[in-house]
Amino acid sequence: MTRIYVAGPLFSKAEMRYNEYLSEYLENLGFETFLPQRDGHKLSELLANGTAKSFAMEKIFKRDIDELQKSDIVIFVMDGRVPDEGACVEIGYAYALGKECLGLKTDSRTLMSDVDNPLITGVLKYRIARNLKELEDFLSQIKEKKADVHAQKQIS
Repeated sequence: MTRIYVAGPLFSKAEMRYNEYLSEYLENLGFETFLPQRDGHKLSELLANGTAKSFAMEKIFKRDIDELQKSDIVIFVMDGRVPDEGACVEIGYAYALGKECLGLKTDSRTLMSDVDNPLITGVLKYRIARNLKELEDFLSQIKEKKADVHAQKQIS
């Protein structure tokens, strides 16, 4: 089963609700998802349980890196005035690992005169969906490409 890591901001209730909605949408399409706010460690909970801040931060970092390594695709939720810093690191790391990275941007705001940062768009291979239907289309293209590569390997 294809595993998707959902990267994006998670600092407001609205952001977290949207991330949960997106993860559920992807699961209904047949994907397995890792949603850090749901499946990862929460700093507030670790600190409340007496974990030292430096240890808690390291635990979160290691878990997210491990999950990125296990994932096939990273979807970067780009909504907001600026891209989430943590999610930028996540897509950069995933790109360096050779993972497929896709953007989802339903928000028209940009920081640079109506364009997104070229490093971000490059990591996404310029695949930025404006809605869930476009995202589904990108995911279908990735699945088809993966199936073609698999079929060619079997022929060889």
